Amino acid sequence: MGQISALMQVMTDAARKAARKMVRDFGEVENLQVSKKGPADFVTHVDQRAEKILFEELSAARPGYGFLMEEGGAVEGTDKSHRWIIDPLDGTLNFMHAQPHFAISVALEREGELVAGVVFNPVTDELYHAEKGRGAYVNDRRLRVSERRHFHEAVIGVGLPFMGKSGHAQALKELHAIMPMTAGVRRLGAASLDLAWVAAGKLDGFWERNLQAWDVAAGIVLVREAGGFAGSIDNAGDVLETGNIVAGNEAMIGELRERLGKVAP
Repeated sequence: MGQISALMQVMTDAARKAARKMVRDFGEVENLQVSKKGPADFVTHVDQRAEKILFEELSAARPGYGFLMEEGGAVEGTDKSHRWIIDPLDGTLNFMHAQPHFAISVALEREGELVAGVVFNPVTDELYHAEKGRGAYVNDRRLRVSERRHFHEAVIGVGLPFMGKSGHAQALKELHAIMPMTAGVRRLGAASLDLAWVAAGKLDGFWERNLQAWDVAAGIVLVREAGGFAGSIDNAGDVLETGNIVAGNEAMIGELRERLGKVAP
């Protein structure tokens, strides 16, 4: 991998620091599962504390940078050309149910362009990181997207709307269009990690609608630096604004866009 850049050192250090108590807290969640109240309030506290640590660490390391955060919203910095995009706990429902598929996600935007991303699953100690022009890695191992070209051999990731969200009917139609044509479809419940898995070749492709910028920003950098493509499902508009993402190698992106494009809204 070579020498890690100063920027990536800052990002990975912040993610690891935010994760320390989170790992211990994850160990408590199974105990809370059996209680009548359940772990919801506890997990909200975990989420907020992780975001506070990330905000403090990144602010100290890069004073003046702006922020876009899941919990804290937008914070304008004195440096208008840089913005951190943060999800302190992507996969909250998984965490709440003691399922070890969740991540801290941190991305950096420079002059409106995504230039660096970190997605860290502290339970598995898999730290996915990428910087524009420097490649994508998990810990010290270089990542490449899957080489599969045939849809019937592909395992595709998808994000489905939660209870109370709109888009259930559309999601079912899209599943009907994609699922029978693939080797399998996986709904894992954490978009940042799903994109990291596309970068690692564990998933051949991924799609989801109605996401927020902090769900996908870091994962987009990973996929692109692993030789893949990540953009809007309809191939129009900035994916951070549309929230409708498709990712994979060139063949998978083309197949997904074609099949999803035929599904009536």
